[in-house]
Amino acid sequence: MKITVISVGKLKEKYLKDAIAEYAKRLGKYCRLELLEVADEKTPENAGRAAEDAVRAKEGERILKYVRDDAYLITLEIDGAQLSSEKLAEKIKNLGIQGKSHIIFIIGGSIGLGAQVTRRSDFALSFSKMTFPHQLMRVILLEQVYRSFRIINGEPYHK
Repeated sequence: MKITVISVGKLKEKYLKDAIAEYAKRLGKYCRLELLEVADEKTPENAGRAAEDAVRAKEGERILKYVRDDAYLITLEIDGAQLSSEKLAEKIKNLGIQGKSHIIFIIGGSIGLGAQVTRRSDFALSFSKMTFPHQLMRVILLEQVYRSFRIINGEPYHK
């Protein structure tokens, strides 16, 4: 199975890069992992809805360039479904059983995802009603994907 994570914005913090590298290494045992970054768009200060929509649209175009038609797209959205680790593992396992060999996770920028991306989404996933920095979400997502593969393979994981 191939897992792609598409994120808006460049990761700058070394401690986050180190954590991502660690989970990427661990995931190598279970899947082919691809990590892609697309440029974020500068949001004008005191931007109105139209300006924010334009920012999300530009970022969305950059994201969708990497989305293949045959990929299963999971967008991270605050209003998405909240799953337990076990349920996420079950979802990933079932996608594999259904012949979906490529899952793409999308993490939007600081003001979220554009409508063209959410319309293309096959599943909206939320990790919490709380807001997290989108750079930190990469680490949290990779940890949960790693945990999912451990669960799928009947391997021990921290509860």
